[in-house]
Amino acid sequence: MGDNLVVSNMERLLSMKGGKGEGSYANNSQAQAIHAKSMHHLLKEALDGVQLQAPNIPFVVVDLGCSCGSNTINVVDVIIKHIIKRYETLGLDPPEFSAFFSDLPSNDFNTLFQLLPPLANYGVSMEECLAANNHRAYFAAGVPGSFYRRLFPARFIDVFHSAFSLHWLSQVPESVMDKRSSAYNKGRVFIHGASEITANAYKKQFQTDLASFLSSRSVELKRGGSMFLVCLGRTSVDPTDQGGAGLLFGTHFQDAWDDLVQEGLISSEKRDSFNIPVYAPSLQDFKEVVEADGSFAINKLEVFKGGSPLVVNQPDDASEVGRALANSCRSVSGVLVDAHIGDKLSEELFLRVERRATIHGKELLEQLQFFHIVASLSFSL
Repeated sequence: MGDNLVVSNMERLLSMKGGKGEGSYANNSQAQAIHAKSMHHLLKEALDGVQLQAPNIPFVVVDLGCSCGSNTINVVDVIIKHIIKRYETLGLDPPEFSAFFSDLPSNDFNTLFQLLPPLANYGVSMEECLAANNHRAYFAAGVPGSFYRRLFPARFIDVFHSAFSLHWLSQVPESVMDKRSSAYNKGRVFIHGASEITANAYKKQFQTDLASFLSSRSVELKRGGSMFLVCLGRTSVDPTDQGGAGLLFGTHFQDAWDDLVQEGLISSEKRDSFNIPVYAPSLQDFKEVVEADGSFAINKLEVFKGGSPLVVNQPDDASEVGRALANSCRSVSGVLVDAHIGDKLSEELFLRVERRATIHGKELLEQLQFFHIVASLSFSL
């Protein structure tokens, strides 16, 4: 019961910033779009290995961790267009397509559904629909729930896609929040720069979560189906060095929390009871779990340089860089921060993130680089 209660609480809180405001995920996910596009050739390579069904059987695509911006819609379009080409190359009529957009119940599905193009009229061919670029050639549905559990019927899905989501843990490791534990992350709000014991608690949580993810997908995926997974990764063997994630959630974000403590706006205990539930794994961290599960063969597993999460029009404008970092950080962690210290103090926190990031604007653009773990998996023979 305890585990279920923790997951339920995270499901209620953990989501990207909804709506269409300045700090929303919808308006601060351009970098993710750029990074995803740079990996399309790897995605299409994975799709080439998917077993095609008879044209009278619907082809089912899922994006896990879809969030609430247009990126998920774009990637579903890429997947379906590529599969249609494969059918046409074989001289077959394409099947009907279903796309399931899945995220936690707290996700802003309303904003996502408003971004969906209208469904093509009956009688319009998929080729005409896709060429027009203003309609969709698939049936769409939202599926709320944690991808660390079952979400779909057995042998139901042809393609699972998940990008920039699996580094989010189902919970902050309990030992990290326990004052009596040697893994207690006192004085910090993230794993970056923490003790080795703390880092290992995060690593264990990541691997437990990934094992649950793979176990669920091994039931839901059709034989001949494929998974294409992307999450934040790191090149260092040291888990306390979280790379780009460390610069996003450590440094200025951490210093902003310390500012609130020093200014007497929150207590040190309040700061210490907050931790970002993110872990950027190494290739070895990821590989160990896949091999231990045994259900999936690794078709591709590599570290891919994604670039900066900051998209700015004027790189020399330090204030724009500072604002971009604060908005980027807020779009992915703002809901958790709001729940922990309230909207007013959350506003104060991110103002301080922006001020600090502005001072270091030039070096932020140079140093803040994300690396991603890219995995293409299919069933073991």
